[in-house]
Amino acid sequence: MPPHWLTVVSWVALIVAFASAAWVLVDIGRHPQRMRVMAWVWPITALYAGPVAVWGYRRFGRPASPVSLREHGAEEPPPKPRWATTSVGVSHCGAGCTLGDIVAETAIFALGITIAGRALWAEFVGDYVLAVLLGLAFQYFAIAPMRGLGIRDGLIAAAKADLLSLTAFEVGLFAWMAFQALILFPGPHAIDASTPVYWFGMQIGMCLGFLTAYPVNAWLIRRGTKEAM
Repeated sequence: MPPHWLTVVSWVALIVAFASAAWVLVDIGRHPQRMRVMAWVWPITALYAGPVAVWGYRRFGRPASPVSLREHGAEEPPPKPRWATTSVGVSHCGAGCTLGDIVAETAIFALGITIAGRALWAEFVGDYVLAVLLGLAFQYFAIAPMRGLGIRDGLIAAAKADLLSLTAFEVGLFAWMAFQALILFPGPHAIDASTPVYWFGMQIGMCLGFLTAYPVNAWLIRRGTKEAM
């Protein structure tokens, strides 16, 4: 079983993350995003990145709001450095993955689903399937309006822009999930989705997924396959 101190740290991390997401959500209500899907991306990113996501939103998300542009008498958002453009792209991809992971793992735990006697393998399957579905949906609602595409062409463009990216995100996450389940807490019931340590571990895994998806997003944006946001 996890040590008591880790449980305390996990609770603190989760509370800070939820508070961060709530703050971003409220602030977006006062500063609506030009790209509507970003109103979901920023608070979902805060669920695992916490204060770092709040800083990113304040630095790059809020200034792009039409309200902020009017307040500063500007017509276009201030330019972002390349690393920030790539990071926003990763956050966009990661939001769909994160939402899919939360839904899939909660459902798998609630239903007691296993593959080969382990919930971990079922989580891999469920997480990836929902990450693809939600990730492509997030990308579609970003890329289709920007390019003026219909449903079919928009979905094809979304798949080209995001399938590799979200797969790279899940690689980092899954590596951590395997390490956590097979090495750190190898007992079949040591931690599960009912424990704060499990979800704190998911926060760590999602941060690692961000890192593994970053170079892929940089490449996709550089090639023009994915829109710079």
